[in-house]
This record gives sequence, C-alpha cells and structure tokens, in this order.
Amino acid sequence: MIGYVTLGVRDMDKAKAFYGELLADLGAKVVVDLGRLALYGVAPGQPMFGICTPYDGAPAQAGNGTMIALTAASTEQVDALHAKALALGATDEGAPGHRMPTFYGAYVRDLDGNKLAFFKGK
Repeated sequence: MIGYVTLGVRDMDKAKAFYGELLADLGAKVVVDLGRLALYGVAPGQPMFGICTPYDGAPAQAGNGTMIALTAASTEQVDALHAKALALGATDEGAPGHRMPTFYGAYVRDLDGNKLAFFKGK
C-alpha cells in the first residue's frame, strides 16, 4: 500500500550524504533526484524513502509522533545501522535490543531530528 514516504530536511547536501551512506547498507540508492527531493529505493515497484526540502519554503520540522521504521535482515544489521547512523551524526533515541520477544529494534534521530527505527521482527 505505501508507495513512498518523505522526511523534510534543511540541508539537502548533508541529508543526501547521511542517507546515501546509511541506506546503502540496506541496498538502497537514489532512484529519483529532483534537486529538492531525493527518493531512495531497492527495487522497482518497492516502497521508496525520500528526503526533501518543504515545498512551501517553510523550515523543515520533525513530526511529533512521526517515525520511519526500516527493516533489517538481522539483529546484527540493526546494531550496525544504529552504530553507523550515530557515526554519521544522528542522535541516539534507543539502543539496540529486544522490545518484545519477536521485535529487535534501535532508534535514532537524523540530522534534522526526524526519528528512524531499524528493526528485525520474527
């Protein structure tokens, strides 16, 4: 059902560098780049993840309660993505670990305060 999601960013160059490195570990690359909007994907027909400067020209703001959850292949990949995001300048919002028996996750905020989760479910 989901075609794509976008997060607002203040600096496209910094955001592209951050997400380009981070999402490469999930097999994603930029599939659409319109300057103020970049969409990352892993395969045609699959949901995409985007970053953009807001269309209305107002400053980007992180949504309160908004979070994008990215599926990992393993708990080890959750750990690695969390560590890589922090190394790229993200802030910690929850260290990797089991949140329930069938859910292993970790949480960060990107350079603009947008919340991301990396998870492996059963």
